Amino acid sequence: MDIRRRPARPSRPPPSPPSASTSAAVDHQSSSPKASDALPLPLYLTNGIFFTLFFSVAYFLLHRWRDKIRNSTPLHILTLSELAGILCLIASFIYLLGFFGIDFVQSFISKPESDEEHQRFILHEDRKIHCGLPPTPPVAAKAKPAVELPQDDEEVVDRVVSGEIPSYSLESRLGDCLRAAKIRREAVQRLTGRLVDGLPLEGFDYDSILGQCCEMPVGFVQIPVGIAGPLLMNGCEYSVPMATTEGCLVASTNRGCKAIYACGGATCVLLRDGMTRAPVVRFSTAKRATELKFFLEDPLNFDTLSVVFNKSSRFARLQNIQCAIAGKNLYIRFSCSTGDAMGMNMVSKGVQNVLDFLQNDFPDMDVIGISGNYCSDKKPAAVNWIEGRGKSVVCEAIITGDVVSKVLKTTVSALVELNMLKNLTGSAIAGSLGGFNAHAANIVSAIFIATGQDPAQNIESSHCITMMEAINDGNDLHISVTMPSIEVGTVGGGTQLASQSACLNLLGVKGANKESPGSNARLLATIVAGSVLAGELSLMSAISAGQLVKSHMKYNRSSRDITKIGS
Repeated sequence: MDIRRRPARPSRPPPSPPSASTSAAVDHQSSSPKASDALPLPLYLTNGIFFTLFFSVAYFLLHRWRDKIRNSTPLHILTLSELAGILCLIASFIYLLGFFGIDFVQSFISKPESDEEHQRFILHEDRKIHCGLPPTPPVAAKAKPAVELPQDDEEVVDRVVSGEIPSYSLESRLGDCLRAAKIRREAVQRLTGRLVDGLPLEGFDYDSILGQCCEMPVGFVQIPVGIAGPLLMNGCEYSVPMATTEGCLVASTNRGCKAIYACGGATCVLLRDGMTRAPVVRFSTAKRATELKFFLEDPLNFDTLSVVFNKSSRFARLQNIQCAIAGKNLYIRFSCSTGDAMGMNMVSKGVQNVLDFLQNDFPDMDVIGISGNYCSDKKPAAVNWIEGRGKSVVCEAIITGDVVSKVLKTTVSALVELNMLKNLTGSAIAGSLGGFNAHAANIVSAIFIATGQDPAQNIESSHCITMMEAINDGNDLHISVTMPSIEVGTVGGGTQLASQSACLNLLGVKGANKESPGSNARLLATIVAGSVLAGELSLMSAISAGQLVKSHMKYNRSSRDITKIGS
């Protein structure tokens, strides 16, 4: 977008009579205090006096110093008149430096103020035209604010809109997070010309997210939470909270839980627990990079590196180091346990400790980045699918033929065939990476949002392969899901918010487990896997029975006019 000043138009329309708001603005501008008001004499007269005094005294002193030089009189010997002259020179210089031409400066302070507002409006309208938005009426958006604000808040909104106060600094300036959100919300509406009335503002603890979960809030989004279950797994029952706006998802998962419960429950086993971080470092030669690789992978050095790494936290425990080389660049994948936290910050601190330690023996090592994408975080990656990241879990259940027919409305043979052709063969043809399942991401995302996990980590956490096999002479079904990289925690981040904390409490995994650190997060990972098992079982049954489209048409489409309800 071109942000250069637009040329002035050659002719202007005749001025319209001033409105009340314009008159008030003019009165305010004319009544605003000036620095010159503090002077006892008119500004031009005061400037003239000090101007004359400055040059007169300067001329006098120069003449006196010239006579002293001719008579060989030391310059530092001063008479009373010379001392007075020096003081007058200093005083007039200070005045002229601070006040001379103040009318000229004030003309530039007051005049561009309107010009800047005009330019800001032009740039704002340009931005809206580029975005395909309608022009904003110049007065209407401000005359009738969407939210009634106190007078002092109105002034703050105007200063935010004008750019005088940065929006991000409202919380620190006002000391009131709710008030800051109200003001920011109103400023956004005036700048965009769009209302956000359907976005709730009241009823949320904005102090709880300050410096932790979200910056520059203007409201919060409501997502309904449904309960699937009870999920019977490892002899315990769990009511699983799922936050979603997709119809049929909770109902389908609930049906899978019902089928699993009727057959004695599921069995879930944790295979591995370790969060990873992989910095990238560079050397001048590939040979030098291999020397560090051999050093890090040498078992004799592991204990020393562990001591350095584990200083970052009382829960962080280094498990292994895996290296990969690309030319003279070395990618170092650290894996460690992180207690009940998801652990990204924890492992990053430990990695930084090790890098600082390695600089002693490898001073030529250039650290390019604390993360080199060999971790790999929030991206589909084969290294997570093969090596695992976070919690690696396998969950299985045996569903009897009677339950398959009565509850799931299908047959064992149809499920086995569909799983082979859809989840295995179909995903292979698509070139899927970790996507050998029907809809694991649906369940993972819903539980993640409900329990305060990082929704972006649904990418690798949804890596899953669903296996189905007919057993007991084809009468029963063995189903399993293997998920190598479920990344969850029960402390830190969004888990501390009231709603998400309540959902964790419902599952019995709220906060840190003091008796057995890490057990709450591990249990949450197994609950996620068990819920995915239920969701896979139910959806695959619906597809094999031809019920998918029918059920979605019935339960996932609303006949109500939501636009009228929102307004």
